[in-house]
Amino acid sequence: MADQHQEMSSNHPLSSRQVSPEKEDIRMLGRMLGDVIREKEGEAIFNLVEKVRRTAVSFRRNPDLYSADTLNNLLRNLSRNQAISVVRAFSYFSHLANIAVDKHANLAYRAARIAGKAPEKGSLSYALNMLDQSGVAGAEIKKLLHETFISPVLTAHPTEVQRKSTLDSEREIARLLAEHGTDLTPKERKHNTEMLSARIAGLWQTRLLRYTRLSVADEINNALSYYRITFLRELPELYHSIQEEIAERYPESRDGVPAPGSESKYLQMGSWIGGDRDGNPNVNADTMLHALERQSHLIMEFYLEEIHNLGAELSISSLLNHVSPELQELANTSSDTSLHRVDEPYRRALIAIYSRMAATARDYGMTSLSRSEIGVGEAYLSPDEFGKDLQIMIDSLNQNAGGLLVRARLGSLKAAVDIFGFHLATLDMRQSSDVHERVLTEIFAAAQVEPDYASLPEEKKIELLIGELSKPRLLYSPFAQYSEETASELKIMRTARYIREQYGKRAITNYIISHTETVSDLLEVYLLQKESGLLHPRRNSGLAASQQWEDAELDLMAIPLFETIPDLRLAATIMKEAMSIPFIRELIRKQGDLQEVMLGYSDSNKDGGYTTSNWELYKAEKQLVALFNEMGVKLRLFHGRGGTVGRGGGPTYEAILAQPHGTVNGQIRLTEQGEMIASKFAHAEIGSRNLELLVAATLEASLMPEDQNKKYADKMHDFETALEEISALAYQAYRHLVYETPGFTDYFFQSTPIAEIAELNIGSRPASRKSSRRIEDLRAIPWSFSWGQCRVLLPGWYGFGSAITQWLDEKDPGVKNRKIALLQSMYKEWPFFESMLSNMDMVLSKADLAIAYRYSELVTDQKLRDSIFSEICAEHQRTLESFEIITSQKERLVNNPALAKALKDRLAYIDPLNHLQVELIKRHRNPGSNPENLDARATRGIHLTINGISAGMRNTG
Repeated sequence: MADQHQEMSSNHPLSSRQVSPEKEDIRMLGRMLGDVIREKEGEAIFNLVEKVRRTAVSFRRNPDLYSADTLNNLLRNLSRNQAISVVRAFSYFSHLANIAVDKHANLAYRAARIAGKAPEKGSLSYALNMLDQSGVAGAEIKKLLHETFISPVLTAHPTEVQRKSTLDSEREIARLLAEHGTDLTPKERKHNTEMLSARIAGLWQTRLLRYTRLSVADEINNALSYYRITFLRELPELYHSIQEEIAERYPESRDGVPAPGSESKYLQMGSWIGGDRDGNPNVNADTMLHALERQSHLIMEFYLEEIHNLGAELSISSLLNHVSPELQELANTSSDTSLHRVDEPYRRALIAIYSRMAATARDYGMTSLSRSEIGVGEAYLSPDEFGKDLQIMIDSLNQNAGGLLVRARLGSLKAAVDIFGFHLATLDMRQSSDVHERVLTEIFAAAQVEPDYASLPEEKKIELLIGELSKPRLLYSPFAQYSEETASELKIMRTARYIREQYGKRAITNYIISHTETVSDLLEVYLLQKESGLLHPRRNSGLAASQQWEDAELDLMAIPLFETIPDLRLAATIMKEAMSIPFIRELIRKQGDLQEVMLGYSDSNKDGGYTTSNWELYKAEKQLVALFNEMGVKLRLFHGRGGTVGRGGGPTYEAILAQPHGTVNGQIRLTEQGEMIASKFAHAEIGSRNLELLVAATLEASLMPEDQNKKYADKMHDFETALEEISALAYQAYRHLVYETPGFTDYFFQSTPIAEIAELNIGSRPASRKSSRRIEDLRAIPWSFSWGQCRVLLPGWYGFGSAITQWLDEKDPGVKNRKIALLQSMYKEWPFFESMLSNMDMVLSKADLAIAYRYSELVTDQKLRDSIFSEICAEHQRTLESFEIITSQKERLVNNPALAKALKDRLAYIDPLNHLQVELIKRHRNPGSNPENLDARATRGIHLTINGISAGMRNTG
């Protein structure tokens, strides 16, 4: 954020002191916003906004001279309409400042590359340098890429508080701002400035909030916009650049580097949007079909447009260049008879390809195409058929001195076909294990096999499920009557089978089982697949019935999701028992001896706190790696990470490298959620770097040799023993506050905007899994979201201070000093512990207990308020002191001064939103005799503060 007094003023001279280009842009955008406010809202509102801003900045600069009460008293006396105007001004300013910050971060990255500076962490060049220094050969890198699978999975978790209209406007402002920094003529600069002002004026007059809750269809459309912006072009280009860089660095590996078009599709997109029905009653068979239909239409529109563009580019004449016989044969299938193109075989071939793709698009439900085809083509039966035609063109060009033309567009189109197929992204299915149990209980009873399956002990459930899986007959009867839930779940499974037939096998490959607690939770999904035609027997009449099913093939990998602390602790035990069952082991063998396991960061944090969640995830990963190695199965971990540190957020590069050795091994999936999708992928160039980062980090984590030094191994034992003890103490402290303190639930619901967040139309999913106020039933997203809004950010640090304080509570000074030295060594030498504390450092830098105190005043029971808030404050102080003991850092973000400075400036513009949020919530919850405190505009005012704080903090959930 900018560090000056006149961002929104239009009539002041700039300070004579030197300011950075980033601040210049922020000032310019602020001045433009100020002009819009003055023109639209009037001079009085403009002056009020300026007064609030100056007060907030003064307090942040000199907290010893200016009291927060000054700002609070100023805001407390605003009318509803004045408060909403101030909220909108600061919210929009945060949005505009973010645009400028992103622009200059991108420019700095480009400038470093142009200047030939050492590659940054997270780049492929840096990863290859590290591997070179460690003696990793190019052949090893080549081999790993052939076996690698990396997949960012977009989810619709409701933390993106912006409307698509706002995001679209901001993207255009970002484009204009980028253009503003280039060489322009005076006339062009004037036009650019006018367009920027116009866009900001339009943004001010566009409502930030949705009047209605997002539907799943809306969420699908929102996600697809990122494919248009980033993925469709940047993913194929990334494949090309990775291939070229590795081939240049390791010439002996040139022929073996996976390229677009090869069978090695090491970076693939995934999605939960339309298939994740855990706790979301709005997701069903129809939403799955709609998701795939919209995805396929988007990719086919892209293919048709690219084929058309190629037709304009590949005007090569056969009078000047030879073509391959295969290309000539393809050209001869064209219905084009124009004499103007008789010597242009590539164009004629593309006309034939276009007609076939147009027919394919119509077969997939597209009723109107932007351009009509020439003649009638036969629809492609698969993406491979389409790809073969493109490959014919590529081969012909390469054979006849046209390789550069392949690189221009054709090669990227072929790569896109290999990556996206006709399905665009693999849609995951997800449902809770208790739903599967209810469905099978009903099916078993209707088939008169078992009257009450749900009440059976675990061993009897396993016996019954394996028995049914070994029988070729079905339990389901089309003539029986089933409940709405059972009918819906069975329809969803059958729809998955149809989708795979229609859109290809890659359209749906995974079935995630939430709340996996037992082996039967896995077997239930196998049986449901059998009942739906997704589990296929070996068709061999010479085998006994049981043998036919033992040699079955499974369409959807059943993926257990371990979420809570107890579940994580049992993960390896459950997987060992499951993989010891011959039927399951055979299915895994058919999957290429590969099994995926998903780990939940959000719920484990809500269950056990930051320290214990991180530690139990780490232990579970190590135990799973050891187990899978023992059983000869490759493990792929799917990390269910969120935006905030409390939900597994933080820098992705560091997070991947901090994984225990052997856990990545070329296989990783991770969720990209809510506002983090916009942050990472709303700009094509930034999106490309984030995708490259995934590949680079995966290569490093998979191939860097483990340090076999005996001294280091001994240290690791000490490190892990210490953290095990610290985690137990942290767990006790966290559970005591959240689950054992009487009245804590009331404190949470009153001192945070959780109720108001639940009312926001920011997603199709309810805030709670059940209609209750129990913390256990609350979703982890609104839990973290609420603590972030009130500036406590409790999920990202609580319990750590108590744990360290108790662990160091030794009477013998020598013992205490040795423990301190051990903690300091852990921080310096253990990437996992360093990453854990680095993320905590960032959270602590955003926490502000002075502002949090204002929220605590919303609690009506003063005794409860004082008791719990004082405990939060005490723990916060213990955490700061513990952090300083371990890192020797008194200030926050010492290792990241740029972020520290940015946050210091940014928080001055978030403070007024926090104070206004408290004031508006107080009025709304206690309206008194003023009816305006209860009207819709007042509610929207609260929601606007939520939007603004989210924009300023940049990680809402």
